[in-house]
Amino acid sequence: MTPELVDSPEYGPETDALLKVLADQPGYPGLDPYQALLLDREDLPDPVLAGERDPRPEIEDIVIELPGRSLDARIYRMSSAPRPVLLWLHGGSFIGGHLRDIEYATSGIAAGGNVTVVSLNYRLAPENPYPAGLLDVRDTLRWIREHLGGEIAVGGQSAGAALAAGACLLARDDGGPLPDRQVLCYPTLDLHPDAEWHEWYFPADDVPATAVPLRADSLAGLPPTLMLAAGRDSLRDDALAYAGRLEQDGVPTRLVEYEDTMHAFLNFPGALSAGRHAVELIAADLRTAFS
Repeated sequence: MTPELVDSPEYGPETDALLKVLADQPGYPGLDPYQALLLDREDLPDPVLAGERDPRPEIEDIVIELPGRSLDARIYRMSSAPRPVLLWLHGGSFIGGHLRDIEYATSGIAAGGNVTVVSLNYRLAPENPYPAGLLDVRDTLRWIREHLGGEIAVGGQSAGAALAAGACLLARDDGGPLPDRQVLCYPTLDLHPDAEWHEWYFPADDVPATAVPLRADSLAGLPPTLMLAAGRDSLRDDALAYAGRLEQDGVPTRLVEYEDTMHAFLNFPGALSAGRHAVELIAADLRTAFS
């Protein structure tokens, strides 16, 4: 399918400047990959890059009790009145990331989209490989139905978007209630064996379609979808291919591509105007979907 293209003269120079900043950041010499990963998880986001949280929503930190585990989550509400609920999932290659990294997006979507946002810290590999994170998303969606009710959307960024897509496939195939909409931002939806996280997250034997949704036999019956892609992203083909298959299988799909910007641009709205624009676009999309 043909994407809606979003471009601006600022996108390319902003992306080049940010990539230089990220390349100049110090690494962790002398540490094995897992030790470096643990340190990365403790890093706090730089507000100059990550932007500031929107002050309008009320914020509540909660612990979601699920069978055999407890998950931290943060709820963003504009009102105590019932609103549609968006479960949002951070990125981080299935091995990193935290809800605190994406507060510009989660708070901004809540404020602009007239939705309640539940931002979840799902379990991460290598301690908890597939299907731990996927089951966390599935069970949190059930928790939201029981405790918050109403219309529900699910979405996320990169690995989080993959978990959202996988959870929708799982719900469809199990005959359970499906979310009313999915929002997938530059998702990883196929096997990428050269990625460092691949062997930490995926099972060693056959990989099911709920882990790599592009391998599903059919995408029919999935929720209406908003797909965001980035022009300078190695995962761009995943997003475009999945959007095309959704459309072919009869799923209402909107594909938006941000030209001349990078993977994870929603993590850096302080530096990338594409990230700021995307938050507004997602919010407007949800307002329309749930109007």
